[in-house]
Amino acid sequence: MSAANLQTLIGMGAYLLIMVAIGLWYAQKSNSNPEEFFLAKRGYGPWVAALSAEASDMSGWLLMGLPGVAYFTGYGEAFWTALGLFIGTWVNWALVAKRLRSYSQIADNAITLPEFFSKRFHDKRRILLAIAAIISLVFFSIYVGAQFITFGKLFSYVFNANMVAMVILGAVLVMFYTLLGGFMAVGMTDLIQGLLMVSALVLVLLVGFFNAGGVSGIAANLEQFPKFTDFFGTAAPVMENGVQQVLNGIPQFSSGGNPYNLLIIVSTMAWGLGYFGMPQVLVRFMAIKKPEMIKTSRTIAVFWCFIAQTAAVLIGIIGRALLPNLLGTPGDAENIFIHLGTRFFPPLLAGIVISGILAASMSSSDSYMLIVASSLANDIFKDLICKKAREATVMWVARLAMLVVTAFGVVIALSGNESIFRVVSYAWAGFGASFGPLILFSLFWKRTTFPAAVAGMLSGGIMVVLWKNVIAKHGGIFAVYELLPAFIFSTLVIWIISLATPKPSAEIEREFEAAAG
Repeated sequence: MSAANLQTLIGMGAYLLIMVAIGLWYAQKSNSNPEEFFLAKRGYGPWVAALSAEASDMSGWLLMGLPGVAYFTGYGEAFWTALGLFIGTWVNWALVAKRLRSYSQIADNAITLPEFFSKRFHDKRRILLAIAAIISLVFFSIYVGAQFITFGKLFSYVFNANMVAMVILGAVLVMFYTLLGGFMAVGMTDLIQGLLMVSALVLVLLVGFFNAGGVSGIAANLEQFPKFTDFFGTAAPVMENGVQQVLNGIPQFSSGGNPYNLLIIVSTMAWGLGYFGMPQVLVRFMAIKKPEMIKTSRTIAVFWCFIAQTAAVLIGIIGRALLPNLLGTPGDAENIFIHLGTRFFPPLLAGIVISGILAASMSSSDSYMLIVASSLANDIFKDLICKKAREATVMWVARLAMLVVTAFGVVIALSGNESIFRVVSYAWAGFGASFGPLILFSLFWKRTTFPAAVAGMLSGGIMVVLWKNVIAKHGGIFAVYELLPAFIFSTLVIWIISLATPKPSAEIEREFEAAAG
């Protein structure tokens, strides 16, 4: 290993040790009972809630996936995706956060999203709870796999290490401090990681901007790439054997590009709908100490989201202007942040800067593993299998569940799909369509019924899989992001079945009115 690589590794290693130390510190405070371990006894302050929600939500997708799309095809898809997510962030905090925080306590102090659904509809047989827990296991395993891909790409690209070994190492590290410290450790590490992520993005953006010659230099370099700076289209790289063609040092694009019509724009912005069903965000709303803190949290979260996503898109654009023919596949393009970080910073500082990627991946994967563990241990094991289980037993089942989802994530990470952006988009659609419409109906329509809740959750998840793997292959108007049609379908199912079935009991209606008040 070269001296430069050693310094970079030292910078990254120091960061990792700090995260593990936080896990050890909270290990003595977070293992007393399930509510402490899974929800930090609803003790999150506004900064922790806001940055923990955003950092766990954005993941390695923010520093690698989104810049990679911008680098490879220009503004089009990256811009509309980021805009949809920004709007979704604001609406979710403004519309859902306070109501869910209150309702989850009124619903017999529900501490997980599946448990909230079950208690909201007085589901004595725990059908909703079981379905939601299984959906969480499936789609969070995909999510965790995407984060482990990030680990593998980072270490294999910077240190030329074996990707399989790096995926496994990253999985073990995250699992270690999450197992120890529970939700409070996750929240505190996410606070630090959220600050590091946005700082790293802004630093790399500024350094890249000045090295590329400012606005005029960047514009001049990108002029030769058709549709690259078009917001209503995307550049179309000319590919040969899966790699973009380069002639005389210039990457080749087809002259017409790919136009973006209104349907595609709406489809791309539909990413924002996913927020209403994201357990890793919704559980932060449930964990806020006081509902009055939500306004402050919302302001912090929205500003963080705007700065981070703007910087991520611009890093991809500037990266293409600086290094136009360096990265020739969509998967390789996701390394542009790493390349800029290691090229323009001294090795030790570069290690700290690209630790932003570790921060993004760790802040997400720890949340995903903890939520799945809570669903399997608290919702499936305690509520369905062994209702008289002691709290200590539930905690051990949760740790075993983390091992299981970590193993699934490693398998997915090594399955061959190297695009973080595409892997995340599938899991995002799954959660958004399965849980999003039901969350909105549960919180804001008293007439929503239990049969409609079951049907809506199942129909949303099934439609995502069906649309992605069958319907979208027909192309044309069907080639839209699967979240949009699945979200609409689930909404219609809940509405129609609610009207076709007997209205909820008087007790359920009283709880709804108490939460609304």
